[in-house]
Amino acid sequence: MTTTIEPEQEPAVAADLFGDRIDVARAFTADLARRGEELGLIGPLEPPRLWSRHILNCALVAPLLRPGRVGDIGSGAGLPGLVLAIARPDVDLVLIEPMERRCDWLREQTELLNLTNVEVVRARAEDAMVEPLDQVTARAVTALRTLIPVSVALLRAGGELVLMKGRRVEEERIGGAKAVAEARVVVVGILVLGLGVADETTMVFRAKTRSSSPA
Repeated sequence: MTTTIEPEQEPAVAADLFGDRIDVARAFTADLARRGEELGLIGPLEPPRLWSRHILNCALVAPLLRPGRVGDIGSGAGLPGLVLAIARPDVDLVLIEPMERRCDWLREQTELLNLTNVEVVRARAEDAMVEPLDQVTARAVTALRTLIPVSVALLRAGGELVLMKGRRVEEERIGGAKAVAEARVVVVGILVLGLGVADETTMVFRAKTRSSSPA
């Protein structure tokens, strides 16, 4: 007998986070819940916590974005890239993903959701040929010591890293101190987003590249 796993009900806070874009967020979440496991985008245990652990987790980062071009490294299912594109139509998202089938999903959703602020680039971040970005984000990709140099290479001078991390972010920051120094970035801080708002908080590592090289 096959057990049907019901998707999570939409939390009330979702409407507050997405505002007049909530219907677009609902359409994306519903499609991801329905087809995500089949396409290898999410695991079988994720639908019952899709909103709280994934969609809202990403949406909490939206206020940190500035109008401009923002790259999402390893976009995968579109977490956070498509969620941020939905929440922030004033920001251009460049979704960088090496796997063809995931790029197909990202392009399909971009068209279905009528997202005019999304560009999908099939490449590893190290090989991505994109114009310098204003900000770079990533979620559940790799440790900071590896992620920082790859991300910084995509940024313009004075650009910013907005990297979503787990509860071991402070440990990763310490372990990535050499990478921070070599990349010549200034650590802005570690933010905890969603306290008192969402059931699950979001940890964000922020850093900025220097505006220019030293004389």
